[in-house]
Formats: sequence, C-alpha cells, structure tokens
Amino acid sequence: MSRPPRKLLVIARPYSYHGGVERATAELLRALADHGYDVHLLSVRQQPALAGVVVHRLALPSLPASVRLLVFVAATRRFVARGGWDLVQSHERTLCQQVYRAGEGCHRGYLATRGGSARGLYHRLVLALERRIFAGTPAIAAIARRGKREIETLYGVASEKVSVVYNGVDLERFHPRNRAARISVREEIGLGAAAWTTLFVGSGFERKGLITAVEALAALGDRDSRLVVIGRGHRATHEAHAARLGVAERIVWLGPRPDVERWYAAADVAVLPTRYEPFGNVHLEALASGLPIVTSTEAGGSELIQDGVNGAVVDPRDAKALAVAVDRFREMSPAGREAASAAARRAAEPFTYAAQVAGFSRIYGNFP
Repeated sequence: MSRPPRKLLVIARPYSYHGGVERATAELLRALADHGYDVHLLSVRQQPALAGVVVHRLALPSLPASVRLLVFVAATRRFVARGGWDLVQSHERTLCQQVYRAGEGCHRGYLATRGGSARGLYHRLVLALERRIFAGTPAIAAIARRGKREIETLYGVASEKVSVVYNGVDLERFHPRNRAARISVREEIGLGAAAWTTLFVGSGFERKGLITAVEALAALGDRDSRLVVIGRGHRATHEAHAARLGVAERIVWLGPRPDVERWYAAADVAVLPTRYEPFGNVHLEALASGLPIVTSTEAGGSELIQDGVNGAVVDPRDAKALAVAVDRFREMSPAGREAASAAARRAAEPFTYAAQVAGFSRIYGNFP
C-alpha cells in the first residue's frame, strides 16, 4: 500500500497579489500541493482561500504590535498542539515548527543596519523570540547564502542545520515578451518611448533604500530620465527630499500594483539599493522579465548579479555609484541592451517553484 501524502502545515501571513513575499508564498503553497503534499495553511482571519490548500484561520483581535506578537506565538502553539501534522513549517516567528523559513533574515542583522538600536519593547521581544527560534528549531531554511552566513555568525547555529532554499518566480508571468506592450504601458503615465526609466519596486521605502534611488536620479547624466515607484511607504518624506533635489517632477508614484509585471516590461533598468534584504523577489521578477537590476551589497539577491552583464551591485548609501551603474546600461548600444536583457532572463530561469519545492523536500527527508 502506498504511503499517504505527508500532511504539511505551513504557518504564514496572509498572501495577496500586491506584495512580493505574500505572492511568492501563495505560489509555493500551490507548488507543494502539486508535488503531492497534503498542504494546510495556518494564517490570520483575513486569509483568502487557495485552490488545493486547506486554510485554517486564526481569529486574532486588533492589538498593539508587541502584544500581537506574543498572542500569535501562543495561538499558533495551541493550534499545532492539537496534533495531526507530519511536519510543521513556519514562515513567521513562532515556536512550534520543525522547519523555520528565515524569509525575513535576522532581526538582529536588520537592526545593525539602523545603528544596532534595539530600543523599544517590540524589538526586544523579537530578538528574544529569534534567539529561541534559531536555538530550538531542528531545521532552518535561509533564502540566500548571505542569510545562511548571517544566521550562523550572529546566533552560532551549526552550518549543517541551515540549508539554503531560494525563492521561486513565475517565469511565465514575468517574461521579456511583456515588452511588446512597453509603449502603451508607458503612455498610461505620460512617459515617452525614449525617456530613460528606472523602476523601484518595494514596500517599506526606508529599508528598501528609496532615498538612494531618488538621489541617484538627481545624479544621472540624463536629465530627462524618470523614476517609477511601486509599493507602500512614507511617500511624503521622499517627495520632500525629491523636491529639494529638483527631481520631484521626474518621479511617478504608482502605489501597490497587482500588475507589476507590466511595469518591469516598461522600464529600462530596475533599482533596489536596499539597506537590508534577505533576498527580495524583486530581483527574480526583474531578471525574469529581462530587466537588468542594480541592487546593493546588503541584498541576498545580489548573488544572482554579474556586474555589467545583467545588473550591478553597489553600496546602498552611495547614490553616485548607483547613478554610474544605471548610466552604464543607458549608454549601451541597442545590441548591448538586448544582450543584458537575455543575460537577466537566463539568470532567473533556474529559480522555479519546482526547484524551491525540491529544496524543501530535501529538508523534509531528514524527518521521519
């Protein structure tokens, strides 16, 4: 008699089609189900349904962040304690899993990019919880080699306990053929076909380094260039800075978009000078779209970048270096840009959801 499919419970935040992390989680869940796992998702009340996945919803009241953190940990623990799971995998900071996917990296590492301050109850609680997770979870899945090194270094976790399982990307949705509609997409926001356009995609503008992208726009040699911004963040602060630099009229703010693949197709280069990024689905989405990306030394996604070939890697606070890297692509011949686009696409092609599932399956094989 064949063994029934392993009953897998995944603990994760609600997925949406505006956020890269949530969107990628939904695709991973689908891929796990397609691979034959009996997939269950534990999330909060507003979680929508997903075909092939059994959704369990936690009804949590509206609470301050610190209290909500503790209540979520307790609620997930109670739910898991009811039993019936072959394996529990958490994408959130919980204490009831066999596998922890460190998609947000290390909070300790993130705080270091802000000067190391852990003032405030919330940060202290997250750090305490993080220590327990890395000490007590049998298997850790980092999402890039950089994250694996960070976990091992900051928390003394044994190397054999930490695997690298890269994110996947929808290679059909994010595809160079979308560029066929490039001109019509640009016309929606009043961009001419010839306007050199950089694209910033990301929510949490401060951490993702939007301030550096704005300063790089001011430093570009092409004064007709534009910056398109997609995502959520403190827009007013960045608008004021852009006004001081004289580039406010050259920035297009689109907010969160469900059709982000169209904007990758409309841009000439993506920029993500992030201050802290364990990986960043933007890297894979841009590359899969055939769009070179200039990212930062603090991004796990920089592992995919060949300087001057499919993008560049710069210091996240060095706006001049970012501008120089962007200008290099602007100054390429049409043949050079086509070669860069093809190189970008090739870099993304190994990163399928099937490959991500295979990586997790290797980890699951260590559990009876």
